[in-house]
Amino acid sequence: MTESPLPLSNLKVIDLSTVFAGPHCARYLADFGADVVKVERPTGDTSRNIGWRAPDGETLWWKLTNRGKRAITLDLRTREDLATMKRMLGEADVLVENLRPGKLEALGLVPEELFQSNPKLTITRITGFGQSGPYRNRPGFATLAEAMSGFAAMNGEADGGPLLPPIALTDELAGLGAAFATMVAVHAGGGQTVDVNLLETMMQIMGPLFSAWDNHGYLQPRLGSGIAYSVPRGTYQASDGGWLAVSTSSDSVAQRVMELIGVADDERFTTFDGRIAHRDEVDRLMADWVKERTLADALEKFNDAEAAAAPVLDVGQLAADEHVAARGSLTKVDGILMQALVAQLSRTPGQVRWAGREKGADNDAIPDVKSNWMTD
Repeated sequence: MTESPLPLSNLKVIDLSTVFAGPHCARYLADFGADVVKVERPTGDTSRNIGWRAPDGETLWWKLTNRGKRAITLDLRTREDLATMKRMLGEADVLVENLRPGKLEALGLVPEELFQSNPKLTITRITGFGQSGPYRNRPGFATLAEAMSGFAAMNGEADGGPLLPPIALTDELAGLGAAFATMVAVHAGGGQTVDVNLLETMMQIMGPLFSAWDNHGYLQPRLGSGIAYSVPRGTYQASDGGWLAVSTSSDSVAQRVMELIGVADDERFTTFDGRIAHRDEVDRLMADWVKERTLADALEKFNDAEAAAAPVLDVGQLAADEHVAARGSLTKVDGILMQALVAQLSRTPGQVRWAGREKGADNDAIPDVKSNWMTD
């Protein structure tokens, strides 16, 4: 039986981006079959030197963010390699880049000229602050977006300072958003640039906080693990040291939780507004209830009540979880454990084909001016 082609197998992508956000964008396309050619400078991409290393010496960041891609090296400062890049772009469907605004043009890769030679080309441009505006030339680092977006200001304990996330949160989200926007542009026929930036990515996940500020002057304070519009919501320590995470964002669930902790008859706690007005007391009641039980007992009672709670797991515990195993949420690729596909498609599934390759692994496949793109 012939194996069906992957859904994006006809999409030709050049990934000129570095580090995380751009490579993640191209990685999502590769996961669903796009022929992605990762172009790095001859000295190697920055992510080859960041963080933990695999047994073969390559970093785990490189293995993950550049999985499913071919790897070639080009020095775009040389006339010959720049000409090679232009020939490739004449055949490509997508270019992903995250240079500072104007740097692509300075290399001699001017979008308007590229569109003239290849009207179907989509150019996805990922930066810190976008292609326009007074901050356009600022460095594009996730930390800056997390600080400026309002996220850090409301993240942390009430009596503590603002906190940045302990992961590359903005880069991960920008990669997802850029992959989505890229496919929208491809669906529309290409011939345009896609302007994605880290700051606006973080703004997208802030929910109605901008509306609340505009309508009510509301600025969310730091609430620890709490949330502005629902209580109890947070993490609570059990008698055996484990931690229980609780959500009551559904009113019916909140009522069941109030019954569970024995305060359902208290009129102060029958509505969202009432519970929020008495946040400290509700949180204390919830914490006391959990503290009297083991984590397993608290989870069992929440499950029996059809209320929303889960254990706080570290990544090792999650990797061993039966649900993750049953779903195939993690996969081993070339001996490296990593996240599986971001979504499961019932008819045209994707596939994690290989981990990020060694530098210049596919240099021999760099095409001349041919219509067959690159040969396997």
